[in-house]
Formats: sequence, structure tokens, C-alpha cells
Amino acid sequence: MAECGRRGLSLLEEARSRYESLQISDDVFGESGDDSSENPFYSTTGDSNSDNYTETNPDDAGAGETRSQSCGPPGSVSNGQAQEEGWSDSLQDLSVPHYQDTHGPTQKMPATATAMDFFQLFVPDNVIQNMVTQTNMYAKKYQERFGSDEGWTNVTLTEMKAFLGYVTSTGVNRCESVLSIWSSGFFSNRSIALKMSQARFEKILKYFHVVAFRSSQGGSQGLYKIQPFLDSLQQSLASSFRPSQTQVLHEPLIDEDPVFISTCTERELRKRKKRKFSLWVRQCSSTGFICQIYVHLKEGPGPDGLDTLKNKPQLHSLVAKQLCQNLAGRNAIIFTGPSITSLNLFQEFEKQGIYCCGLLSTRKSDCTGLPQSMLINTEAPQQRGQSHIRMRGNMSIINWYNKGNFRFLTNAYSPTKEGVIIKRKSGEIPCPLAVEAFAAHLSYICKYDDKYSKYFIFHKPNKTWQQVFWLTISIAINNAYILYKMSDAYHSKRYSRAQFGERLVKELLDMDDCSPTQ
Repeated sequence: MAECGRRGLSLLEEARSRYESLQISDDVFGESGDDSSENPFYSTTGDSNSDNYTETNPDDAGAGETRSQSCGPPGSVSNGQAQEEGWSDSLQDLSVPHYQDTHGPTQKMPATATAMDFFQLFVPDNVIQNMVTQTNMYAKKYQERFGSDEGWTNVTLTEMKAFLGYVTSTGVNRCESVLSIWSSGFFSNRSIALKMSQARFEKILKYFHVVAFRSSQGGSQGLYKIQPFLDSLQQSLASSFRPSQTQVLHEPLIDEDPVFISTCTERELRKRKKRKFSLWVRQCSSTGFICQIYVHLKEGPGPDGLDTLKNKPQLHSLVAKQLCQNLAGRNAIIFTGPSITSLNLFQEFEKQGIYCCGLLSTRKSDCTGLPQSMLINTEAPQQRGQSHIRMRGNMSIINWYNKGNFRFLTNAYSPTKEGVIIKRKSGEIPCPLAVEAFAAHLSYICKYDDKYSKYFIFHKPNKTWQQVFWLTISIAINNAYILYKMSDAYHSKRYSRAQFGERLVKELLDMDDCSPTQ
């Protein structure tokens, strides 16, 4: 028993060393959470394979199992056919060039830095002042057209910060209606309600705008009402943090809160409008920091001609190019889901010094140029963990079995190197290194989504531009907390994400006592 314990510890240390070399957080071992077998990346159910991958949960990949070259490969055909397609069973070792960038925060924040200081790295005073100007302009024009509003006075910078603070508080208190603050119910908060009357808040909410009027050069772009804010936020994301070599392209978890949905009546659910946009991000897999965002409108006009594309793989390929346009020449490694993964895209990225590792799906991926023999499931019984790899140039296609076939395409990891997945219930499971890396990095992002998405602002406006605005504000706050945890300020006062959000709300409201509730 003791010998087994020592062997298990040795395996864990060996795997930890490998994960550290991949720049992956210790959280992937499940030491601070549930058993990793519950993670969809480690799924072992019969229907958990790359062909059953769902786009709404890009983590449903079931990555993490075994390699055995002694058995026949899934869907194997003659070597002659593979050679005709340019793919060979002969594997060659390869290595990705050194990452051409440092990673981490770009500026050192003092130990006395407040939550507001970190938030204003992304939403500075000049951006909030522009909201003040545009809101007052819209209110004036609105009243010129529809009659004066005697209860309205121009909003000030202090009031606009308080307005942002009130709406942000819905992510801290997990209440959907911001007006609950002034109620006598469960979500009432008299301590912050006294800073502004409900009537004044509702007036600001009525006229709130980021861009009051369409620019003459704005055309018919659907997000013109917040485009300057999105541009400013993108610049702040790029200038405040440099991501690690490994990054993930995906849609973050922004669906409705499951607790709220479970308590809704059918009538209430029918009244809720379906989102008219999708939001994609490029995210650092070592820290969870969201480095870039891209908003695509599902209806109506959009930038870059993406609105005219109906083919999802083609659309998602162009989204990926937009998200990675600043990575050329840095030798970054990008992890992708099935809708993005394609041979043509990966080859184009490789020419730019961007390397990829993605999950393949015969239903969702563009499989042009891939060997058909690797995309067919064999009816012969297979062992769990059995895998087969073919290679063309620097590109490898992996067919790996774990109670279902999972396929990966990569030029970022050597096909000759093996990895290992450690599961609490199943123990050590060997696999190709690319599978290990995919499972680990996307598992970290999955845990990030589970942990931080519950702090997204709960306020649910009807207008699409407002939905996008508050969602990106939520991303900015989460990023601010990540930078806070990496700074000396965190060592001075160790606030949780909830406490950080509460502190930010009080600082936006300019309250004297900014100490979060313990």
C-alpha cells in the first residue's frame, strides 16, 4: 500500500512538472475542486466524442485519455491511400520556436492600489466622461423631439460612476433587477440606496448612451452605439497585459443563470428575448485574462462582411483571424474548438508564426484536405485509449479512442511525444502530448468560466448594444481582479472576487467606508 502511495505521488509530481512546463495552473489537477472526471474535457460516456461536440459548450471535448500504437488504428485503411492524400504514418519529431514575448501585467501597481484603480485600467475617467457627454446630448435631443422632462438635469461624472456602480452591484448580489436596491425585499441594500434616489437612477437609465447619434462615417454598422467604447476597451486589454504563449479561442459562458431559469415560469421564459449576438474571446490559458473580444451580430449588418456569411466554419474562421491579428510572429499556441479547427486556417496561421491545437468534428469542422480514413469510425472493438496519428509536413491528425472517437489537429506538439492524464478515479491514463495539453489548457478555461461567469452583471436590458456593453463591463471587472491578484495590492489585502466586486461598487459610489463585507 505504501509503495502504491509513493508511486502515485511520483506520478503526480512527474505530471505536475510536465504541466508546469506547459504553463498550466495547478487547478487542472482538481486539487481545489471537484473530481476531474466530472469535467466535460475528461468525459468518458459513450456519446462524449468530438462528433457530438456542442458549440454552446466548447469544453464538451472529453480530452484526456490514452495512446496505444500496438493495436490497429480506428478507421485504418491502406498506407497507399494515406500516402496519396499526402498523410503518412511515419512520424517526425518537431518543436515550436521559442515564444517571442514576455507575459504578465505591463505595469506595476502599488500595494495601495484600489479596486477602482484596477478597473480604470480598462474604463478610465475619460471614457466615463464621454458617457456623461453622450447621455446629456441624447437627453437634450430626446426632449426636443418628445417634449421636456421637468425631472431631468444633466448627469455629472460622479453620478455616472454611481450609475455604473449600481448596475455592477447586480453581479455582486446576483439580483436581476437593479431597482431591487431601493425595494424592501430580499435584495434591498439601504447602505448604497441612499447615495442616489431611485427616481434619479431611472432617469439616467432612460437616457443612458455611449454614442448618442450615428456618425456620418458610421454607415449602418449595428454596434455603432458602443463601437468607440469597444475600440477603447480593446486597446486597454492589449496595453495592460501580455498573455502567455498558450491561448484559447472560444465563446465564454454568458447564458442565463441556471438558478434563475429553474425558478422562472414558462411565461417569463417566453418573454425573455434570445440573444442577437455572439461574443468570442482570445483568452490567456495560464491566467484566464481575456486579451481580445469580438462581437458578431446574428442579425443585421456587421463589420468585415461577416454578416453575409451563413457557413459557420467559414464565419468562425474569419472570427479567429480577427482575434489573432496581433499575434503574428510571436510563436503563440492557440487552442480551438471544432467550429474553428481546419487545415487551411492552421496552415495560414503557421505562416504567420501562430501554432494551433484543435478538436475536430466531422459535423462541425471544415475537414477539407484531411485524410478521410482518419474521419471514419471503425466497427471493430477498440481499447480505451487506443490512438493513431498521421502526419503531413508539421501537421498531425490524431484519432484517439475513449468510449468514443476524438480527433485532434495540431502543429504545436510533437506527435512522437506522449503525455499523461491523471484522474482521481481512473489513475494514470497515457495519451499523445497534444491531447494532454488540449485537455489541461481548456480545462483551466472551463473552470475560469464556472468561477467567474457567476459575477457577470445580471442587469438584462432589451437592446442589443446595452447587453453587449454590460457584458464587456463584466469582462473588464474580471480582468481587473486578475491583475489585482497578480499585484502587490493582493498581498496587502486578499480580497475574494465577491469582495473585490463589492469594494468596486462602493468606490464607484464614492462611499467613505469602502471595506467589503467579510
